[in-house]
Amino acid sequence: MTNSKIILVTGATAGFGKAIALQFAASGWDVIITGRRQRRLEALASEMEAAYGIRVLPLTFDVRDRQSVKAQLEALPEDWQAIDVLVNNAGLALGRDTFDQADMDDWETMIDTNIKGLLYVSRGVLPYFEKRGKGHIINIGSTAAKDVYPMGNVYCATKSAVEAISKAQRIDLLSKKIKVTAIHPGAAQTEFSIVRFKGDQAESDKVYEGYHALEAKDIADIAFYVANLPEHVCINDLVVTCTAQANAFFTHKEV
Repeated sequence: MTNSKIILVTGATAGFGKAIALQFAASGWDVIITGRRQRRLEALASEMEAAYGIRVLPLTFDVRDRQSVKAQLEALPEDWQAIDVLVNNAGLALGRDTFDQADMDDWETMIDTNIKGLLYVSRGVLPYFEKRGKGHIINIGSTAAKDVYPMGNVYCATKSAVEAISKAQRIDLLSKKIKVTAIHPGAAQTEFSIVRFKGDQAESDKVYEGYHALEAKDIADIAFYVANLPEHVCINDLVVTCTAQANAFFTHKEV
């Protein structure tokens, strides 16, 4: 048995999820990492174990697959069940098109990942929180939850749903002493835009030209801070942008 705290991070193979996993591992937390890319998960697990001497449990599944999420989380080994923090990070944007031109398959993927996946994983981890009488859910949202922007339509809708679900979780789980924090990052230079533009590096680069965007480590620092506050303190909602960004609409670029 171990006395280390345990964090579960979804979408841990890149971006915010990977940075968050590394941040907590560096501080001695044991880490459950999930994602679809098994080789990346296993490589990250080996890296963290070697660098920080902590335990890592990689779980390969797609958060959109309700049955796989349920099966894997129900089957957690007993010494991994005392989860302290869940970070619902898995999410994506696909396409940047007007409502009438958007690919409906992209809509389905965003809805299934950003909303349903968050719900499935939260429900899968909840019994472990309830058994211990405490826990902390950190949902990674977006400034897109606060301001709908042109050609953001369904992505913005999914992140608005993350905000609403976070509020609902906070209310419904209040008596169970479960904290719920929503972190809403603005523009961040990760794989996000590469995925959104389906591998178009030139289009992705344009998003970040002329200013210093957020970095994955910035969000990892914030997640670590909110997860390590005293038990009686919960930061409910955080909007985080780089200095050059005011909100989802306004970014100052040096050109």
